Amino acid sequence: METISNFGITTFLATCLLSLIFFKLISIKKRSPAAPPLPPGPRAFPLVGSLPQMLTNKPVSRWIHNLMQQLNTEIACIKLGGVHVISVTSPELSREFLKKHDAVFASRPNALAARLVSDGYLTLALSPSGDQWKKMRRVMASEVLTSGVFRRLHAKRCEEADHLVKYVFNQWKNPGINGVVNLRDATQHYCGNVTRKMVFGERFFGPGMEDGGPGIEEREHVDGLFTILSCLYAFGVADFVPWLEVLDLDGHKRIVRNAIENVRKYQDPAIDKRMEMWNLGLKSEGDDILDILINLKNSENEPLLSIREIKALIVEIMIEAVDNPSNAAEWAMAEMINQPDLLAKACEELDRVVGKNRLVQESDMPKLNYIKACLKESFRLHPLAPFNVPHISSKDTIVGGYSIPKKSYVVLSRRGLGRNPRIWDEPLKFKPERHIVDGGSEVVLSDHDLRILSFSTGRRGCPGIVLGSTMSTILLAKLIQGFSWRPPIGTNNINLAESSGDDGALAKPLIAHATPRLDLQIYSQLMEY
Repeated sequence: METISNFGITTFLATCLLSLIFFKLISIKKRSPAAPPLPPGPRAFPLVGSLPQMLTNKPVSRWIHNLMQQLNTEIACIKLGGVHVISVTSPELSREFLKKHDAVFASRPNALAARLVSDGYLTLALSPSGDQWKKMRRVMASEVLTSGVFRRLHAKRCEEADHLVKYVFNQWKNPGINGVVNLRDATQHYCGNVTRKMVFGERFFGPGMEDGGPGIEEREHVDGLFTILSCLYAFGVADFVPWLEVLDLDGHKRIVRNAIENVRKYQDPAIDKRMEMWNLGLKSEGDDILDILINLKNSENEPLLSIREIKALIVEIMIEAVDNPSNAAEWAMAEMINQPDLLAKACEELDRVVGKNRLVQESDMPKLNYIKACLKESFRLHPLAPFNVPHISSKDTIVGGYSIPKKSYVVLSRRGLGRNPRIWDEPLKFKPERHIVDGGSEVVLSDHDLRILSFSTGRRGCPGIVLGSTMSTILLAKLIQGFSWRPPIGTNNINLAESSGDDGALAKPLIAHATPRLDLQIYSQLMEY
């Protein structure tokens, strides 16, 4: 009995001691400092958050930027349904998100348009982190976007760059047009042409036009790509209240499905035909990216990619290649035509580096610092997309002294970073010289300090920086070297008004007058092939 009594007393005392420790810990927790606050933002309604304000303030990107200006903040939290959307215009905070805490923000949110475009997240850029994303990252980094493949596709890129010069020259020769060029058409379709050539080995899906311009098929194809881009992560209601997807309140589901159909009705038959050629032994050597994707094998020597994966991935490759180079070149040309001294400096550089007896080539790019500075300034001041592709937080995190809840959308503002007055002197002025560093170091279009967001960084950084930079630089260099440019007859300058929509395009396509500035024999040689 004494033993039992001692055991009972010991148990009682231990229980009391544990209780004291428990209540002490609770007391300490209550006295501990409060958790960091959320970033500043508008007051949210229960359940729906700020969705009512979002729906009545279109375009949404401008509403978000206006809110941040009113709050005088470089980071904001806007509750949309059950999702915290974190918008950032600070390069320092952007580096925290994409560098210091890169692993936490390496995934993508589940978004309606992205899911449709990627055919259920079979691709790379749009897919959440996971095995499929890792597989596609290996495919793109180790098989498609390698230096070896880049060199192999060099001739195809050169052919399309020369074709651009030929097309513009034909506009000058045409007496009914007399050198008036729609530069939005020219830049967008150059990007479509060169990407189709690298992927499919063909410039056009149809016969094209006699002057070298796009035919009905190519116009529908490129229009479809830009329509898809306009809806990707465009703050659709269903992205924040998923059960409303069936209602398609903003029409994104219908618009994206129609656009995908217009893109894939040209791409998919070409893919099927190529697959059949390989299966029948009618093709034995790889010539382009499609051949590479078809012939990838796994460890069992079986096809690594299904035809469904190939078709989805090629849609993603196309939408990633057409927008930024074309928009940057169009804006740079508009700004430079309005500032002829800038155009003269670019011409002087091209004449000094390349001369007037041949057309500029990719090998000249390292010495074209002023051309690249003009492009970088265009990326800074006139980004097409208002935000980067959103990241999503995998856990509760503290960034910049603020709480970032799990599953928050994090969007870095391309416009806010590039026009941040704390970072940039005269942020609204087009000044290419700001990117040229004394000492002659080479200008690069990316900015790993994230003062501009031309190409992202970290695990989700753009794997095609070299290709994108090359396409952009050669596009602008060919236009400036090959032709003298001025506003159309009857106008003194180009209207630089921005689109009223969510994108940062010119409100109206750039129309300008082109005159050959090289010896006519150079253009005549292009006409021979």
